[in-house]
Amino acid sequence: MTLDTDIQQAREQLVMINPQPYNAEAPPGALAADVTPTAQHYVRSNFAVPVHDGTLVVDGAVDRQLSLTLADLRDLPAVEHAVTLECAGNGRLDTRPLPVGEPWGGYAVSTARWRGARLCDVLAAARPHSDGVEVRFSGADSGTYHLTPVLPETGDNLRFVRSLPLTHAADPASEILIAYDMNGEPLGPDHGSPFRLVVPHWFAVASVKWLQRIDVLTEPFSGEFQTGHYMYEWLDRPHEPVSLMRVRARVTDPAEAAVIPAGTYTLRGKAWSGTGPVTAVDVCFTGAGDWQSAKVDGPSGPYAWQSWSFEWVATPGRHSIRARATDAGGNVQPDVPPWNRLGYGNNAVEVQYVDVV
Repeated sequence: MTLDTDIQQAREQLVMINPQPYNAEAPPGALAADVTPTAQHYVRSNFAVPVHDGTLVVDGAVDRQLSLTLADLRDLPAVEHAVTLECAGNGRLDTRPLPVGEPWGGYAVSTARWRGARLCDVLAAARPHSDGVEVRFSGADSGTYHLTPVLPETGDNLRFVRSLPLTHAADPASEILIAYDMNGEPLGPDHGSPFRLVVPHWFAVASVKWLQRIDVLTEPFSGEFQTGHYMYEWLDRPHEPVSLMRVRARVTDPAEAAVIPAGTYTLRGKAWSGTGPVTAVDVCFTGAGDWQSAKVDGPSGPYAWQSWSFEWVATPGRHSIRARATDAGGNVQPDVPPWNRLGYGNNAVEVQYVDVV
């Protein structure tokens, strides 16, 4: 079986947004489960699937340069977590005026079980210098950026590169993984094989796929995908880097525009936050009505979305449904999207309708 056939089969259940580079949303029904099946996990790529030489180099301001293979990573102590990953552009289509970027609807979010070596263990083996400040992560993917680059890094070999503060990357409590398995199977091509970063709580741009190099830096990193794109370009305040996911709730049942019978109906959904856990979800059935408290399940793990439900007595007619989440940090979803030029971080309360007969 060829690589192209593998990739094509893996893409059949997704909602394609862009064929090249391939970007696709999860099907709406995929958000109902606690863990998203691999074939239904959304895909975000800035370039085509690359050829990877199977080696991870750790270099820069370290005492010991490392060259690690997949077998080397599997020999290290393994950790597995369910982690919700969300594209920073998720919900961009609901922002007005329409920002620049891929036309993501609301399903560029999924949860998988990721297994791999801890980044902190790999960095500890390399022994970063005391003057290290950031860790740069380079993927094997490169090419001509399909959106206009912000920084002068034009050409046919722009590489996907991100960084994290060394204090965060090297902290065991961060639980950042160099993942090689997804839902109990080796990573597939669209999800970053042979290994990738998985950074809990952060928008998925931080979870660099097809990881090829890790470099400890003594100065902050500036790059197209770090300080060019993936910045909140606010109109009324200084620009900010995209980092933690924002608190958000989603109705998964009933589906948008569903027709349901009158009577008691159990609304269900998911809620998540990078500054979670989610402590409350409220629902409302009119534009100006009272918010009513839903039942929120406790987190199944520290990095995964949470389920919620509400017993609704549905009467005949058309009804709007809104769900609003609050997290442990006191962050509440806004009614209006926080507009920025590139359309990142839209966590506004969503509105859908159902017809009750």
